Amino acid sequence: MPKERPLWRGSAFRLCLLSAALFLCLQLGMRRSWCTEDKPRPAAAAAAAAGRAPPPARGTEQHPVAAAGRRRVTYVRSGRRGSAAPGCCPLHPPGGRLRKTVKWHIELQPWASPTPSLDNEALRFLKYISTSQISCEHTNLNSLRGYSETAKKPWSICLDERFSLIHRIRSKQCRLYSLGLGNDDNQFETSMANSGCEVHRFDPSIKSAHIQEGRHLWYHRLSIDWRDPNPAIAAHKLHSNTKKLGTILNEFGHQKIDVLKADVESAEWKILENLILEDVVEQIGQLVFEVHVHWPGFEVSGNDSTVVRYWYSLLRELELKDFRLFHTYKDLSKPQMFLKKEAFNASSCYTLSWVNTRWK
Repeated sequence: MPKERPLWRGSAFRLCLLSAALFLCLQLGMRRSWCTEDKPRPAAAAAAAAGRAPPPARGTEQHPVAAAGRRRVTYVRSGRRGSAAPGCCPLHPPGGRLRKTVKWHIELQPWASPTPSLDNEALRFLKYISTSQISCEHTNLNSLRGYSETAKKPWSICLDERFSLIHRIRSKQCRLYSLGLGNDDNQFETSMANSGCEVHRFDPSIKSAHIQEGRHLWYHRLSIDWRDPNPAIAAHKLHSNTKKLGTILNEFGHQKIDVLKADVESAEWKILENLILEDVVEQIGQLVFEVHVHWPGFEVSGNDSTVVRYWYSLLRELELKDFRLFHTYKDLSKPQMFLKKEAFNASSCYTLSWVNTRWK
């Protein structure tokens, strides 16, 4: 009978031992990696000693959505298209207020009647712009000084003591932005500059990029639009001097405008919409706008009743943002037209003045 071999000399036994050793090495290696990750970093150890919560390790931040296996990405829109936010400025505006989410469209008001009609929409709109929402006793710098001279067009601002504009004029801290298109009537701007206000007049028709006239009056060869030109499109490069008001405020480093005056020949509706959608209007103390109603305006589409409803909705948005209409001027020297019709006893041009009742 052949002699029986010891169990430890068998190939199967040797294979089991080799597998057990290999498994043990893998376990030890994994434990070492875990221990390395679990060691507190110096900053975390210091924070723990001080009783503070340690800062999260880089790459280990978790969001509620990320825990479910999906990444959450937040996009921050900077003031200038195609550029990163400037490193000099905080991500949040002064005072700790977070910038509100940008709206993409205004909320349209309900129709003036169960069945949409131009008559009902026009009557509602014209009544709205003809009715003052707040009284203002002093609306002209010259009358406040006791002068009888009047401007060619009544650009009315509210100078009552209960609002801040008159106090900022007295302290030489007011700022006026004037938007125009080749209009030679700058009497209002000159008067405000002579009162000590910092006045910026934006007009694409002037010859030089920037002109300073006196101590407080500047002219800029810029046109205010409701959108910034896209530099990637060759056709838009021709309009590189056209920018949104919010973009210009960022570039000039201005946080507030005491008065915004606009005479932009039917571009006012889309510009006003942009100011509302991007909350730029909240940085403005008073608005003095010339509005034109003889046609819908640039890039305003739809039938007549839809257009008037859109106009009315824009003005109601201003009211929701605490702007109150205090003066209306109906220009009888202009054609008496409403959407290309001689109707409703309307002028084709009105000058409307609002005051921001929350303005500080």
